[in-house]
Amino acid sequence: MRGVGETVAVVDREGPRRERAVAALAEAGFSVDGSASLAERTSPRVPSLIVIRPEDRGQLDAELAALASDRRIVSTPVVVLGVGVSIEDAFERGATDHVADDQALEELAVRVIARLRRPVSAAPPSPERKSVDLLLELTQRLSSTIELREILFLVVKRVAEVVGSARASIVLGGSDDNTAFVIAASDDEELRDLPISLEDYPEIKRCLDTGQPFVVDDATTHPLFELTQVTIPPRFRALALFPILFEDRAMGVLFLRFEDTAALGPDDWFAVRAVANATGIALRNASLLHSLRDQSRRSRSAHVEAEKQLRALQRYVDFFDSTADGIMVVGEADLILFCNPAAGAIFGRPRDTLVGEAFPALLAPESRHDLAALRASFADGVFPHNVDLTAEVDGEARTLNVSFSSVLHEHDGVIVSLRDVTEDRALAHELKRTTEFLEHVIDSSVDAIVSVDMRGRVVLFNHAAEEIYGYAADEVVGQMHVTQLYPKGLAREIMARIRSDEQGGSGTLRGFETVLLGKDGREIPVMLSASLLMEHGQPIGSVGIFKDLRAMQQVEQRLESAKLALAEREQKAFIAELAGATAHELNQPLTAVMGYANMLEKALASLESQLVPSPDSTPSSQDEPTPSSRTVGATEQGGGGVRRSTALEWERLYRASGAIMRQTERMAEIVRKIGKLTRFESKAYVGDTKIIDIERSMASEPPESRG
Repeated sequence: MRGVGETVAVVDREGPRRERAVAALAEAGFSVDGSASLAERTSPRVPSLIVIRPEDRGQLDAELAALASDRRIVSTPVVVLGVGVSIEDAFERGATDHVADDQALEELAVRVIARLRRPVSAAPPSPERKSVDLLLELTQRLSSTIELREILFLVVKRVAEVVGSARASIVLGGSDDNTAFVIAASDDEELRDLPISLEDYPEIKRCLDTGQPFVVDDATTHPLFELTQVTIPPRFRALALFPILFEDRAMGVLFLRFEDTAALGPDDWFAVRAVANATGIALRNASLLHSLRDQSRRSRSAHVEAEKQLRALQRYVDFFDSTADGIMVVGEADLILFCNPAAGAIFGRPRDTLVGEAFPALLAPESRHDLAALRASFADGVFPHNVDLTAEVDGEARTLNVSFSSVLHEHDGVIVSLRDVTEDRALAHELKRTTEFLEHVIDSSVDAIVSVDMRGRVVLFNHAAEEIYGYAADEVVGQMHVTQLYPKGLAREIMARIRSDEQGGSGTLRGFETVLLGKDGREIPVMLSASLLMEHGQPIGSVGIFKDLRAMQQVEQRLESAKLALAEREQKAFIAELAGATAHELNQPLTAVMGYANMLEKALASLESQLVPSPDSTPSSQDEPTPSSRTVGATEQGGGGVRRSTALEWERLYRASGAIMRQTERMAEIVRKIGKLTRFESKAYVGDTKIIDIERSMASEPPESRG
């Protein structure tokens, strides 16, 4: 290649793009170095040409100033690449060439080769020179026009002339995998869009599928045609196909046919590939232009149609302008034909700026999909109402309630009414969250909560109420009257108490013990607190909170029984201790009394022996007298007043001592019984007075002492 040995410098601030240009020129045989600017270039070699890709004229001026300040490269030719600077500005500033498309790197390489070639003699141009000239000529023509019909014929004709092919054609792929179109041929200037089946041209299909050049030196023996059993024209022995690429995808082929072997030199090969790629870019640009033209025609047509629709809407304008809701009329292609002031306020824009804009563009991406589904229902005559869609207004998501109307359907228009419900939906969401929280609180309460309306219907029955009553909530709510939850007449009594001022104030009842009527018919003791539910000063229902007292009452009963048992044990112990103490305290004086009584009795017995006569005068044992009678008798026998008086005194003392002895023994027996007391049993005494019944109060076993 002519680029061998030449040095080219590439200047581009964008690194990846610069590296692609460096690689393309290196592939063309140049020694290439790249840098962000000439000032940052570090290579010691003097370049034969400099490629500058400026972002704007200012950057180009700066690089050319750096070029002028360096004596080594001041006269080096410059090729300007890209659209940052126009071709007029580039040449005005001294550039030697300009390549507008910074993606056409093969064209860039050819242009660099052309600028650096040096004729060595006046001899006819070599085949290499012809290939380079062809490439330069055709790429310039392809990049200079969008109307390609005549240019494409020139391309295939000149390629056929230079490379010596019998026929050159351009074939583009169709909308399906089996059809293609011949859009230009070197031997037929009138040929246009000739359809062919790719089943008859396996070589074209292979080139399109692989995106790589395909050369057949002898088609009569090539296995591709044998496998497909396709017969090629006998005059064409060799074939060469080059893919027409755009963005790494084969959109067609440059098809060369030869009567003899396809003798393509390296320069021919490079030039034809570059022409094929330039053709791809030109075809793509032409396709985009035609698409824009079609879109422009459609836009003009839509504008005319919109004006017709607006004339039909004129009679509704005054009404739409006066309504508080946003009103839009949306026509074909979802374009806004009319917008009232309220709609403009909703979107935070003047109404005039919304007219002509696509309605979906005003919505958030997720709502655009919803709108597409809604639009699909219009064809079935379904125009939804009260649909929430999300719009982006000044960077903030707003919720719009949207309804559609078919009033203007005959004019291909749909009326869209809008209302900003962002705050309403936020309030509803918060209300729902609060309601759910309160429901969780009510259901989690350990106390039963029952609420009824003013007609007595149960509207709330929590989980604790289910456990107390035995009913499931769905058996009660909306199904039962409050009177069915109480014994007969009690519900009215409780309501009367709630309305009275006696307990907790009017409309309130606190700490009221009552009973409920369970599902099994049993009465359930509860502690009730209740109040009226008020709204705007008027009662709308009542609520009661019940605390189940069954477990508490059972505990109280057990506690009371325990208290009674403890009191009884303490009483028994007290009686036993009191009896013991009493017996102990009485035993000592009784012992003394009994001792003195015994002494007295003995003293009287001794005195008796002094008063009684000798044994000879003692009466017989058959009629033995008492000691006193013996003494008195003896005294009477002995005579004498003094002795008789003494005998009588002795007799009284003797009887008194006997009485003392007997009563003391009785008291001792009573004290022994008192010591055995373990409980308290009484008996009637005088009138209503009762005294302890000692016999019944004695235990068979002594009681346990306290402490």
